[in-house]
Amino acid sequence: MDESKLEEIKSVILKEIEKTKKSISEYEEITKPIEPDNAIGRISRMDAIHNKSVVEAALRQAREKLQKLENVLPQLGKEGFGVCAKCKNT
Repeated sequence: MDESKLEEIKSVILKEIEKTKKSISEYEEITKPIEPDNAIGRISRMDAIHNKSVVEAALRQAREKLQKLENVLPQLGKEGFGVCAKCKNT
């Protein structure tokens, strides 16, 4: 793979890392505990708890994605990078 293509891939990965970090930060803010003294109704509290669990799942996925993106950076430029492990095509 030529150097310009590697730089392009690296740039895309770095942009995606920054975007994912921003999403993680937003998800962490949303998943903060709901104070029991907060004056919302029982149904609203149940809805908030459900929404919180959905966002927590998205947070886990974003953290996994970030880990994978950070793990691929050192692999750029190494022999075999960009080659499918199954079919050996690029």
